[in-house]
Amino acid sequence: MADLAGKSRTCFTQDVSAPELPLSAPLNVGFDYTRSVGPVLGRFVDALRERRVEGVRGSDGRVHVPPLEYDPVTAEALSEFVPVASEGEIVSWSWIAEPVDGQPLSRPFAWALIRLDGADTSILHAVDAGTPSNVHTGQRVRIRWAEETVGHIRDIAYFVPADGPDTEPTEAPPPVAKREEGAPVSVVITPIHLRYEHSASPEESRYLRGLAEGKLIGQRCPSCEKVYIPPRGACPTDGVPTTDEVELPDTGIVTTFCIVNVPFLGQKIKPPYVAAYILLDGADIAFLHLVLGCDAADVRMGMRVRASWKPRDEWWTSLENIGHFEPTGEPDAPYESFAHHL
Repeated sequence: MADLAGKSRTCFTQDVSAPELPLSAPLNVGFDYTRSVGPVLGRFVDALRERRVEGVRGSDGRVHVPPLEYDPVTAEALSEFVPVASEGEIVSWSWIAEPVDGQPLSRPFAWALIRLDGADTSILHAVDAGTPSNVHTGQRVRIRWAEETVGHIRDIAYFVPADGPDTEPTEAPPPVAKREEGAPVSVVITPIHLRYEHSASPEESRYLRGLAEGKLIGQRCPSCEKVYIPPRGACPTDGVPTTDEVELPDTGIVTTFCIVNVPFLGQKIKPPYVAAYILLDGADIAFLHLVLGCDAADVRMGMRVRASWKPRDEWWTSLENIGHFEPTGEPDAPYESFAHHL
């Protein structure tokens, strides 16, 4: 599937000679979550950079760690900072036997809620306990600091049993922030990734295999006769299975669109460009794709467009086989002909 001038998302690699088998592929959705910290969280991460932990006191006297910006009782802004210890006790925990990429440790560990001494709330972090038998509720633990602290929650590499050996961390977290030496932290960056195996439905698998042959295959509802592309296993209008395959042309119209003017990481096309919903001739549902081949300002609702296919040797089981759509030069479709498809 195409991601509209960003990174490709799914690569189906199964043999197209076995149409009875649904396609599947690993899917990785990721981005760097970036946020400003403000005065409260800014002070918290600045303290972490100095290998200290600070909380904030609420109107009821409780000390919140991590600190809250606003009082949970009165909703007033909080500003009374309180230093707390780097040791505490486990309130509850869960064992992670098979860590995934991006977690604090690559070896088995425990996620735990930990109440630091001097705090009244718990912080969620990793505990390096070796085996499940070495961790329990009420256990005393202490912070193992990262070798390099930058002003981020991962300055706490993980927690270890308080009575364990005082050794240096054997794993370093990935870099998550950049700053000027000594300057207060104003922004933190956290990589976010979701990795899973995506299995296509039988209808979607036939659609994807069709794309590998240069075909656009939809499904027709035998009851209302609406044609869906990409196909649906059942008609969303009346719930009837869409059993009839329909090969559609690679021409259609622009229903709605937006002009992309803002650059972003991984962008393949220089703005401005157009992302539009394309309604293929004979289809009853539009899909999102690029419209190029003309000035972005010239794209309009009802514009007739045709698929611009990539070279045949670049085709695979993906809508990316169509590099973009471009104007055909034909007269625009009247609004009334596609108004109910918006």
